Amino acid sequence: MKYINKKNIKWYITKLLSNLNLSIIMLLFIAAISMIGTVIVQDQSINYYQLHYPISHHIIQPINWKVIIDLGLDHIYATWWFILILILFFCSLITCTFSRQLPALRNARNWKFMPETNKAKYCTSVNLFKIESLTNIISSLNSKYYYVFHKKNRIYSYKGLVGRIAPVFVHISIILTLTGSMAGFFGGFTTQQMIPSGELFHIQNIIKSGLQSSLPKDLLGRVENFYIEYNQDNSIKQFYSDILLLNHNGRDIIRKKIYVNSPLIFNNITLYQTDWQIDSLRIKIDSNTIEQKLKKTKLGNTYIWICNLPLNNIEQIFFIITSLNDKILIYNSSGNLITSINLHKTIKINSKNITIEEIMTSTGLQIKTDPGLPIVYIGFLILMISVVVSYLSYSQIWISCVSKKKQSLSITGITNRAKLSFEEDFICIQKAYSTFSLAVYKYLYDKIHF
Repeated sequence: MKYINKKNIKWYITKLLSNLNLSIIMLLFIAAISMIGTVIVQDQSINYYQLHYPISHHIIQPINWKVIIDLGLDHIYATWWFILILILFFCSLITCTFSRQLPALRNARNWKFMPETNKAKYCTSVNLFKIESLTNIISSLNSKYYYVFHKKNRIYSYKGLVGRIAPVFVHISIILTLTGSMAGFFGGFTTQQMIPSGELFHIQNIIKSGLQSSLPKDLLGRVENFYIEYNQDNSIKQFYSDILLLNHNGRDIIRKKIYVNSPLIFNNITLYQTDWQIDSLRIKIDSNTIEQKLKKTKLGNTYIWICNLPLNNIEQIFFIITSLNDKILIYNSSGNLITSINLHKTIKINSKNITIEEIMTSTGLQIKTDPGLPIVYIGFLILMISVVVSYLSYSQIWISCVSKKKQSLSITGITNRAKLSFEEDFICIQKAYSTFSLAVYKYLYDKIHF
């Protein structure tokens, strides 16, 4: 009795998980959650949500920062309930694949001589014509690339069986995509850093990491150089970072100039160029060298960087940088332009020799690893193949004798798509049958008379 109960429970769960309606509902629910995750900015501080989603009793804004934090909508893709839905969807796809799709594909390969009682069910097109030879009709079907099975006075044929594989491919692709996503979620990490040009760095400042992820401890890097390429209108065209990776012994491993959409990839670790900033000026005053911190300020639609340099207790000058390839502007306390100079040029102000030796910049790097990314790519590749395969029609044709003297044929068929093309097949098969019959008559006539 216990065995029967367990068996019933097993079949009930299998039937429930393989239900198409349940899979569609879960898929729509996942899509709706993903839309919420797109609208609500993810992985921000609580201050951000308090500022942009204040508590309000208006119907127009039903979601506030407290609801977002309590439900985990600030990190919606990492919440336990979203992961649980993905796991259930994953199990549903696997169950449906093995309990429905693969048996249906196996069944599609079987011979299916249609019983007389089920003719109306399968009937898409029926034609009657006089039979001369079953061999000719089989040749006609072969000419249209049908696989033919003959038994007594009945014929079964099909083509396009590969089209029945498309749903299986779709399931496999989604399963692989979910598997790769879970592998990346549990085994990957993401860090973000602002690194001054010319400085060493190691992987730190983690913003996201999986339960099974680990940081490489023997990998160092150095920003050899950072520079910006400008358009003719002085807008930024691209910014570049020359990155050198070293092992724990300080030996060079790999070097590459990276920019947006051209990262450095090494041992499944990817370094992306994400941001940049101007930090400070290195200024030489007579024989002393100092560093002055720059402040970024928005002026109209452009950004400028400003720092001040006291000359004495009363006077000071201001350095303004508009871009890395322009001259540096120098203003006095009254806001009047004194001069503009290039790097390494010396000017004299109040009997002091001032030289700007360097504009110190930092590059923003995002360093991440995702062990499931190759699996996701394979899943999407299979999905694209399945889209192409799904356009192939799976067609079946049944032929049987309808008269007691076996002097006429009934041809019946069904297809899952492209019905007009399928009807054209019917016409072509009959034409081919007539052509074969005429050819046979001519051959026999010539053989008898000559």
